[in-house]
Amino acid sequence: MALQGIKVIEMGGLAPGPFCGMVLADFGATVIRVHKVLGYDLDCLANGKKSLALNVKHPKGAEVLRRLCKQSDVLIEPFRRGVMEKLGLGPEVLMKDNPKLIYARLTGYGQYGQYSKMAGHDINYTAVSGLLSLLGRKNGKPTPPINIAADFGGGGLMCALGIVMALFERHTSGLGQIVDSNMVEGTAYLSSWLFRSQKEAYWGNPRGENILDTGAHFYDTYETKDGKYMAVGALEPQFYSLLLKGLGFTEEEAPHMECFEQSKKLFTERFKEKTQKQWCDIFDGTDACVTPVLSIEDAAKHLHNAERQTFVTSADNIIAPTAAPRLSRTPPITKATEIKEECGQHTIEILRSMKYNMEEIKQLERDDITL
Repeated sequence: MALQGIKVIEMGGLAPGPFCGMVLADFGATVIRVHKVLGYDLDCLANGKKSLALNVKHPKGAEVLRRLCKQSDVLIEPFRRGVMEKLGLGPEVLMKDNPKLIYARLTGYGQYGQYSKMAGHDINYTAVSGLLSLLGRKNGKPTPPINIAADFGGGGLMCALGIVMALFERHTSGLGQIVDSNMVEGTAYLSSWLFRSQKEAYWGNPRGENILDTGAHFYDTYETKDGKYMAVGALEPQFYSLLLKGLGFTEEEAPHMECFEQSKKLFTERFKEKTQKQWCDIFDGTDACVTPVLSIEDAAKHLHNAERQTFVTSADNIIAPTAAPRLSRTPPITKATEIKEECGQHTIEILRSMKYNMEEIKQLERDDITL
């Protein structure tokens, strides 16, 4: 696998950090998840990772982590600015111990700046990035895209990209480096096309009144007779022509680049005349750019996704996406099908690999430093 042999330490958290670690694990890295000595773990992306329960607030616990980082390639830490330094585990310490270490800092606002010490969540980072102002329906308020944009796109995935690039550069320099990955900048960068296309003809109107933000009748979703939905994205004239053919309209009745509101009413009424399956029977296999809006369950069963094995059933009997992208020689393998480890399950194994003897390990347990 592409990252076989790479050893990653993931400091416990939720959403962006675990997703970053998941991506690295799916591509072959060995990921050790370090979390509090609580006896439980709420992370749903921990499958296939090794579990070390460790109290890093105690000097002895911090020393364990230092020793672990000396023999590791990557550290992912998701805490606010200054937290790791207070524990004596900042990059100036760990990278002195191990100059080859990639120290990935995954935060909301970055390591400096007015907001750098503030708490926040995806909605806040997406808002400050500028992206949230573009999302929403006409005459409506900005609509956050759940927590996919900042936590996972601009956060975890962008951090994983930074780590892989730093690992690649290490082949030349022999040195690690700090990856300052924050969700505001990551989300803004993820949205580069939206920012850099603002002077194009398809923007220029208020939110929800542009071609790509549901302002146009040919780029929207429509309810079907059975209460489901179809997604329409017929941007180009040749695709729009096929859309009209399938719906039974002429260009005169529903012109392409005019009368958006009037055409929306026509489309809304027409789509409600048939079920989602009936519309699929009409549009599947055509270039009309019309597809069903599938639920999670239906997406896993859809013929296209089933043929490509896009989804798997996780060890928790939950539908899970398989790893992507696919590499021809060193393909990724999703860890979702592996049983999620118990909190601290690999503590003894990991400590023994660092040359702790059993008496030292028992003492760490008695001192509530490990579990």
